[in-house]
Amino acid sequence: MKYRIVSDSSSNLLTFPGDIDYKTVPLKILVDGVEYVDEIGLDTAELVAKIKTSQTATSTSCPNTFEWLNAFEGADAIFAITISSQLSGSYSAACAARDDYMASHPEAKVYVIDSLSTGGEMILLIEKLAELMKEERSFEEIKQIIEDYHSRIHLLFGLLSLRNLAKNGRVSPTIAKIAGLLGIHFLGRASDKGTIEEVGIYRGQKKLVKGTVAQMIKEGYQGGEVWISHCLNPEIGVSLKEAIQKEFPNANVNINQCTGLCSYYAEEGGMILGYETI
Repeated sequence: MKYRIVSDSSSNLLTFPGDIDYKTVPLKILVDGVEYVDEIGLDTAELVAKIKTSQTATSTSCPNTFEWLNAFEGADAIFAITISSQLSGSYSAACAARDDYMASHPEAKVYVIDSLSTGGEMILLIEKLAELMKEERSFEEIKQIIEDYHSRIHLLFGLLSLRNLAKNGRVSPTIAKIAGLLGIHFLGRASDKGTIEEVGIYRGQKKLVKGTVAQMIKEGYQGGEVWISHCLNPEIGVSLKEAIQKEFPNANVNINQCTGLCSYYAEEGGMILGYETI
């Protein structure tokens, strides 16, 4: 059985090391009439700069069914992971592609996972799938294990601006105005339903870091793996890693840069953090 993992680009993981069959399908960002495709080679710093100076409406779009189908082609056991269905149509498109693919490939198995999240939580799911595939688990075993694992991973995000989230109806304009005040950081979480929930408001990055670690511990963090994706702010990644490892010295904390879609919503200075509570 030929396994494959397919993720949309909101995972911030466009390639996977080793011999795991892994593909991504891109989301797109429209700025001043120019479509930026969230794929390898996209200059996220340039994209963020264009968004900040744009005087017109900006928007995003999800991968279509045809793009998901292309990513499935050639495999017969596929696990597809999408950004939260509450934030994008990517999940619906992946499900439509699953139905089409299985109709034309009766022997194939396709399982679509609504991450109810984005960024680091999706990376944790991808890594767990890869681990189970290397162990040569059956498709049904992997499906059962990943469903249980999914219930024990979480996502927090710290943002200096909620402008793009508010413009696209993801948070209320009132909360966005508060986050837009000088030096104010918004800490939020992905709820169990895949929506955005407020956790707290902090003045300054140091207080945000402290509040983030406190929230992780409150939700059951005990030193599991962590993925921190930042938008043009490597300092917050390092600060969070140091703060987490101060409490849990053996914690495996990874840092990477947001790709296009997450950079659009996190905006400059923001971070997205996925972690295990096991």
